[in-house]
Amino acid sequence: MARSDKPDRTAAEEAELARRLRNLDRRLDEERAAEQQAQAPRGMSVSMPGVARALRLAADFIAGILLGGALGWAFDYFFGTSPWGLIVWIVIGFAGGTLNMARSAGLVKPGPLGPGPDDPPQRGE
Repeated sequence: MARSDKPDRTAAEEAELARRLRNLDRRLDEERAAEQQAQAPRGMSVSMPGVARALRLAADFIAGILLGGALGWAFDYFFGTSPWGLIVWIVIGFAGGTLNMARSAGLVKPGPLGPGPDDPPQRGE
């Protein structure tokens, strides 16, 4: 094999390259940490363990269904539409619970009224 026409690097050049590489690694680590923090779902820290996150999402989902069931039962009780009010409001509660769970997981943007007090700041703000 033919040897390259480029001269060997000096110790000073090697030191300069190593310094630049360390600086780049440091900056990349800072950017990754900032990006991870910015993408954390509202109310959930980046370091939140998986079980805690799962319980939070499950509670959001179940709360929607229970609220829909309670509203449906009350609707049927006061208007005598049993069981249709309960059925309709449980379906609405299921949809609301699913949407709330997706928002907590960070999969859906905040609603039309903007982010809530627990939401992380959006980029460019």
